[in-house]
Amino acid sequence: MKNPFFTEYGTPFNIAPFDKIKNEHFIPAFNKGIEEQNKEIEEIVNNPLEANFQNTIEAIEFSGKLITKVSSVFFNFMSANTSEELEQIANEILPKLTRNSDEIILNEQLFERVQFVHQKKDTIELTVEQKKLLEKTYKNFSRGGATLAVDKKEELKQINEELAKLTLQFGSNVLKETNRYKLIIQDKNDLEGLPESVIEAAAETSNANGENGKWIFTVQRPSVFPFLQYAKNRNLREQIFKAYINKGNNNDSLDNKILVLGISNLRIRRAQLLGYKSHTDYILEENMAKNPQNVYKLMNQVWASATITAKKEASEMQVLIDKEGSAFKLQAWDWWYYSEKLRKQKYDLDEELLRPYFKLENVRDAAFMVANRIFGIVVKEIKNVPKPHPEAESFEITEEDGSHIGILFMDFYPRESKEGGGWMNDYQSQHVLNGKDIRPIVTNVFNFTKPVGDKPALISFEEATTLFHEFGHALHSLLSKCKYASLSGTNVPQDFVELPSQLMENWASHPEMLKIYAKHYKTDEPIPDELIQKIKNSQHFNQGFETCEYLSAVFLDMNWHTLTETNETIDVNRFEIQTLTQLGLIPEIVVRYRSTFFNHIFSDPIGYSSGYYSYLWSEVLDADAFDTFIENGIFDRETGMKYRQNILEKGGTEDPMELYIKFKGSEPKTEALMKRKGFQ
Repeated sequence: MKNPFFTEYGTPFNIAPFDKIKNEHFIPAFNKGIEEQNKEIEEIVNNPLEANFQNTIEAIEFSGKLITKVSSVFFNFMSANTSEELEQIANEILPKLTRNSDEIILNEQLFERVQFVHQKKDTIELTVEQKKLLEKTYKNFSRGGATLAVDKKEELKQINEELAKLTLQFGSNVLKETNRYKLIIQDKNDLEGLPESVIEAAAETSNANGENGKWIFTVQRPSVFPFLQYAKNRNLREQIFKAYINKGNNNDSLDNKILVLGISNLRIRRAQLLGYKSHTDYILEENMAKNPQNVYKLMNQVWASATITAKKEASEMQVLIDKEGSAFKLQAWDWWYYSEKLRKQKYDLDEELLRPYFKLENVRDAAFMVANRIFGIVVKEIKNVPKPHPEAESFEITEEDGSHIGILFMDFYPRESKEGGGWMNDYQSQHVLNGKDIRPIVTNVFNFTKPVGDKPALISFEEATTLFHEFGHALHSLLSKCKYASLSGTNVPQDFVELPSQLMENWASHPEMLKIYAKHYKTDEPIPDELIQKIKNSQHFNQGFETCEYLSAVFLDMNWHTLTETNETIDVNRFEIQTLTQLGLIPEIVVRYRSTFFNHIFSDPIGYSSGYYSYLWSEVLDADAFDTFIENGIFDRETGMKYRQNILEKGGTEDPMELYIKFKGSEPKTEALMKRKGFQ
């Protein structure tokens, strides 16, 4: 069978021919890609000419094209459309890819050439982007162990291979655990309080599982959180909540506690082998935060105010419980239910009254409209192109004059082969090759509420915000204007990458914007001013909970990764309890991600480890940045183009703070964020 990876795709826009790619194509393509890159590295090492930027730094950058080509498809499949066969392929190929990467980084002769060019950096003429690539390449080698003794290099290789295996297994376990749990309801009385749309969705899930006449709820977000929010049956709320928070923590074949400990210890060993005190010190060196102290300083600053607010919220809900004559103390599985009651009481706002105004297609088109008005781009749906999944939608992004920018896929609904949450990824990164601008192919993947019966997909306000968020990431990649793929798009420091996504969220909730896109799916009437005012009035509602739930996960991440001694006997659950108790997390709130299903930090060799704080760090930036749009008008094209040109187009080619100052004119301040959260 002809392997599609071995030839030019010959498809529109060079989209991968997804319908022609079979599982049996991946391993031969990966093996050939590794072989080709090894030859390319040998040519660089054996080049008789003196090392220079072009024959060494650029040559390394442009090596491994086939590996990149195959990886972009394979790893996107792994996260959005996985299978047991793909997992088996990953188990075979990941160690090979890790070993190949290490052998390049730890190649002494190659590093000598890189070092030679780096030492001459002040005497050779380079563009700003070339200087950044030179610095990044040198650091990739030095931070990757190039200066280690031979025996230490071998130890590092073993650590990296083991990390690749353990993190892959962690993510696989979380997905299987998520798919395994089903709350099957047979008595209609147990559905009391649930909106009709939620009941209908549960019935469809039940029918799909061969349980006709019943209702099934899962621990996927579109199922579990509406249940917690509306179900009157407290015992069932407790049952599904505990299933959700105990993923990977059930002392069975899918238990992740041993993996958490193994990953943590390997990261400590690697960091110290490379000369760092902890994994966090290693990671933050390349981030805006620079060191753990700066992260803890920001977190503590927000935590104190958030805790005070959360305690007030809990007290208000307890009063509500007592007034109902219920003889129990508020528990974590009650929070969503009673906060929804409190929202109705305080603001006369029922989230289910909002849902009819958030038809998925309207929300999607609204995000596109914002990008058109402020960045001058056009998004149009295209047919007859390969798609990564039959449910995915495909779009071409162009300038207003029609010139091509890139391709965007959107994949909206949950399925058992898809990881939870939402994300953006590339199938092809923007870069310039042989004078040709290679344009990006990007995917946004979600897990939104599915359409039920003859109704369209009516998503929650939170899901609408998520769409804007992930589209913001997509824009960062799509609008990139860089020469080198490793610096383009979202290849920026971890605590800067969330700025474009979180900034876009501001439009989703702005009253002026809501009036434009939030239209009733039946009547096409815009959302009433009364509802918009209620949304505005309630903007600070539950902020204590949301901030504490998130920040406690940040502290958990940081505490795991600031450990400086390996320890095979740490009790993962006890470590977690100690962290949250010392922090002062009130018992009515559970950390957003417990260690055993914290995919952000444990399902990737690096991922967001020591980086989950990035959302808060970037929130300081986005709140400060959106003030500029408010001052000049939220659709001001001049402000939008200044932001596009100084941030979205630049990728990681310059220092992020310098890029931010070029857009804003000053460094960001925390006041806008604290005001937004209602903490001052």
